[in-house]
Amino acid sequence: MANRATPFEDFIKGIWKENPILTLLLGLCPTLAVTNSAYNGLGMGVATAFVLIGSNFMIALLKSVIPKSVRIPLYIVVIATFVTIVDMFLKAYMFELSQSLGLFIPLIVVNCIILGRAEAFASKNTVGRSILDALGMSLGFILALFVLGAIREIIGAGTLTLFQLGETEIKFNVLGSNYPGILVMILPPGAFLTLGFMLAGKNAIQKRVAK
Repeated sequence: MANRATPFEDFIKGIWKENPILTLLLGLCPTLAVTNSAYNGLGMGVATAFVLIGSNFMIALLKSVIPKSVRIPLYIVVIATFVTIVDMFLKAYMFELSQSLGLFIPLIVVNCIILGRAEAFASKNTVGRSILDALGMSLGFILALFVLGAIREIIGAGTLTLFQLGETEIKFNVLGSNYPGILVMILPPGAFLTLGFMLAGKNAIQKRVAK
């Protein structure tokens, strides 16, 4: 079936209406695991975005020559190629971030968001629409991870880290130097609690807008 949405709708839907985390509940494993700081959430989001945009572009470009019987293995090969590029780049130039994200960078290969967009959208639409779809989904994913990480870091440690590379650091002491911190917020239970409140907030906003 042809895609009847406008290019703008292809882009905007991933930010709010079909947000990968807050609506579709995809990619929750890295979402809950690495968002103990705003910087880690941002780093994971950007890494995933690079893979999603690159794989959507390649799959949309090659869809006419990919046999249907082997499309999923070929999609995974394409995705794995972009994941390898990201992994090598982080290890070479941003080693601290690579260490923080750990195994969750290679696991982007099996992220449901990326394989899902490849199968549901890129394989059925033009290159331009596939890139717009990937950009919107990526921006929605990055925003959700960044906000989740920022809330957890601010409440958990009283700080907000935006960048960290060697001795260069952009970090704000949001709640003051005497803030004792709430340890549970930077531990796994804090991720579940924060995500739950974010989901509730999004649903409340949608209901209010609908009325």
